[in-house]
Amino acid sequence: MRTLYHHPLSPIARLTRLSLAEKGLEFDAVVEKPWERRTDFLALNPAGEVPVLVEDDGTVIADGWTVIEYLEEAYPSIPLLPPEVVGRAEVRRIAAWYLRKFDREVIENLVGEKLIKRISSQGHPYAPAIRAGLANIHYHLDYIAFLAERRAWLAGPSFTLADLAAAAALSCVDYIGDVPWDEVPEAKDWYARIKSRPSFRPLLADTIPGCPPPRHYADLDF
Repeated sequence: MRTLYHHPLSPIARLTRLSLAEKGLEFDAVVEKPWERRTDFLALNPAGEVPVLVEDDGTVIADGWTVIEYLEEAYPSIPLLPPEVVGRAEVRRIAAWYLRKFDREVIENLVGEKLIKRISSQGHPYAPAIRAGLANIHYHLDYIAFLAERRAWLAGPSFTLADLAAAAALSCVDYIGDVPWDEVPEAKDWYARIKSRPSFRPLLADTIPGCPPPRHYADLDF
């Protein structure tokens, strides 16, 4: 069976898990701690980053977005990108917003400081970074609300990788209870639709040893 090396708090790894599940592809999920720099893992991906997908025949696909694109091309029967080129560009734009911009401005400042540093023994939380993350998240939730008010799904009329990418990123912050859902009901309603999908259930079951999520994290009704 194919194997996915991932970490529960990596947004792009979460997106990969969601993509595999949405496509109905079975896989063994192996938690990898990138900061440990294991020799065997570096042999799979010298960059030392998750996710890494290893197919049944031993083929190794590394780099997060490369894995996502590979899944789209190798298993096209259930597409997560729209057929038209402009639509695909919009999906990629929104996905990049939440996997890069949101990751840099929010996840690194909140999840990175509050949790990753703790479990990886990389130092103490940096208060100014946490304050920045708490301030920045409002802007990103407002953008989801802006899109959700104007479209059926974030990138247009169809459910796509854009929705999965944004939800994967937000779920990392929701794991530590720092998403102010009640302040942006449009974003909360959109997230509830994603959260209720069968593909999302394994993510809601994630638990970091010694650092459990808040009670609402796995509650479909918040």
